[in-house]
Amino acid sequence: MGGTNRPNHLKWRMWAVVAVGGAFGAAAREAFSLLIPAADGVPVAIATVNILGAFLLGVLYEALTRPGIPGDRASRLKLLLGTGFCGGFTTYSSLAVDAALLGIHGHPGTALLYVFGTVALGACATWAGIVLGSRSTKNAREGSR
Repeated sequence: MGGTNRPNHLKWRMWAVVAVGGAFGAAAREAFSLLIPAADGVPVAIATVNILGAFLLGVLYEALTRPGIPGDRASRLKLLLGTGFCGGFTTYSSLAVDAALLGIHGHPGTALLYVFGTVALGACATWAGIVLGSRSTKNAREGSR
């Protein structure tokens, strides 16, 4: 059985691609956390990161599912940017912990708004990313004619 026919999840090089993307994503998340202060005790940085990550995933999804990018390259980019970078960048576990802490410290309404607001805005951001990605891809195809 040759190594070239193995699925990506069984190739150590693809694991390394995910790890590199994840390291950069986690570093970018930490930078946002250090740059964006909490607003009245609400950790705005984590919500911002999750919403931005959802938008990036929407753009990435659209860009990599359109014709024009070879399958192997698209697969590596999905692993590097989608699974790796966006996986390291976004953090719904921190969102859950932050919401629990808001609730424990007497702000249950804020905690619920924080969770549901982030998820709803994240869904809208994903949709916006897909729309932007489809327009960008369409414009690139029309410009190459």
